[in-house]
Amino acid sequence: MISLTHFLVVSACIFCIGLYAVLAKRNTIMILVGIELMINAAILNFVAFGKYDKINYGGQVFALFAIVLAAASVAVGLALILNVYRHFKTINPQDIHELKD
Repeated sequence: MISLTHFLVVSACIFCIGLYAVLAKRNTIMILVGIELMINAAILNFVAFGKYDKINYGGQVFALFAIVLAAASVAVGLALILNVYRHFKTINPQDIHELKD
């Protein structure tokens, strides 16, 4: 039987992979993927802890809201990346050195 500890270990591994993707900063798409991995690790924790809340299903409901917010943040992030690429012709965050026109 899979216990809560198994879920937490998998979630910690996913979070660490996402954190490495954000800290490596190869390009902005990888930064967004890393942020999504960290959000998915948090959602996995919500669902795993929600398994023990049989009355209100609080973990599953909160996970659903987190999934909706993560999708909205990715849409906004991709729009920002496309605008930055149009202006600077790169998605490498180290090459973007000015914010004003």
